[in-house]
Amino acid sequence: MEVGLLSSGGKDSTLAALLLDGRCDLTLLCCSFGITDDYEHAIAAAEAAGFEARRVDLDPDVAREAVAEMVDDGYPRNGIQRVHEHALERAAALDFDGIADGTRRDDRVPTVPRSLAQSIEDRYGVDHLAPLAGIGRGAIDQLAEEHLVVETGPSEEIEKGDYESELRAVIAEEHGGGTVAEIFPEHTQSRVVGRR
Repeated sequence: MEVGLLSSGGKDSTLAALLLDGRCDLTLLCCSFGITDDYEHAIAAAEAAGFEARRVDLDPDVAREAVAEMVDDGYPRNGIQRVHEHALERAAALDFDGIADGTRRDDRVPTVPRSLAQSIEDRYGVDHLAPLAGIGRGAIDQLAEEHLVVETGPSEEIEKGDYESELRAVIAEEHGGGTVAEIFPEHTQSRVVGRR
């Protein structure tokens, strides 16, 4: 089975890759709107963990729609969900038997509700795999500590390849840096730099 796994280079998507490793022919998919080159951080993280990775191009109009939604809402949740669903659709349209992501049980955003997974499976003829769907944050942190070398820090300081980096860039360009700080709460991000 050939599986494409959406990967940001963080601990969640990399742990999902570890769980699938050896059970399928796995390629990590590092998404980019073409706004920044931050996807390269995700590719570097995938390679540091021993996985094949490639870039997947996303529609920049979706980034701008997500940013408009985030600015209107005053928070990132709905915009990031929109982008994740778009990324799943793009991955499903590629030549894979299955698509996967690193969403976990405790995630508030992004999530993959059963209805979305089934819709993608039906429309694209692929299987959706969610290796972390039943795993909580405590177990994720412990598994990451045991199996990965991870850098963590404030989101705006960690070089990462997730959607947030490019969305922040669009918000800064269109609405200024102060709006970025207003929309995104302070939170910690991770970037994988190797395996233990």
